[in-house]
Amino acid sequence: MDEHPATAANEQTVNHEHPNVSGGWLRPAVFGAMDGLVSNFALIAGVVGGTEGGHSDTVVLAGLAGLAAGAFSMAAGEYTSVASQAEYTAKEIEIERREILASPLAEQAELAQMYVDRGIDRLLADQVAAQVHSDPRLAVQVHAREELGVDPDNLPSPVVAAVSSFISFAIGAALPVLPYVLGADTIWPALLVSLVGLFACGAVVSAVTTRTWWYGGIRQMVLGGLAAGVTFFIGSLVGASLG
Repeated sequence: MDEHPATAANEQTVNHEHPNVSGGWLRPAVFGAMDGLVSNFALIAGVVGGTEGGHSDTVVLAGLAGLAAGAFSMAAGEYTSVASQAEYTAKEIEIERREILASPLAEQAELAQMYVDRGIDRLLADQVAAQVHSDPRLAVQVHAREELGVDPDNLPSPVVAAVSSFISFAIGAALPVLPYVLGADTIWPALLVSLVGLFACGAVVSAVTTRTWWYGGIRQMVLGGLAAGVTFFIGSLVGASLG
């Protein structure tokens, strides 16, 4: 005898979980590592171009200064950006909360219409909206998700964004200067380490996108290499004019 469809449906389970994509750490961490590596690699290339490959102490000083300045700048910028966005979102959520308390029936009708616009039967939409609005706190959460596209209980953390940016930028920026700190006196070791780092960063980022790892790696390596090449050329011109 065939299994009853309802029984079969009840036995089905969902075995996958999605990562948290709204916690506020992924974008600043990825951007920080990329920016740290590219910007400090380009900075070192410009200094090397301006000094015609000599003065490794100057390169180390510039690289470490670029690392420190960039890491603190990224952290401060991310904190301010995420905090401002969170404060703006909180303000809009508070406005929505007041509207729900002041005009509950109108807000309930608005929510029901949203469901109807998405293809839900009118009667069912009215029932769902009424059940949601039976709990004002739940109503605020649902309206915030539907109208603002945010979860009031899971807003990005400014501190997490700032720390992620600082650490990732510092790690990325350390790669191109590391060979000089270890005694290199030409740009070639830094070039090799930086290109490998750029490829690795691009490949890692592709793991959370639809791109293949080799495409992401090559793309990032080419873009970072072009930035360093242009800066090296500009540094050569400036160094020649000053000399």
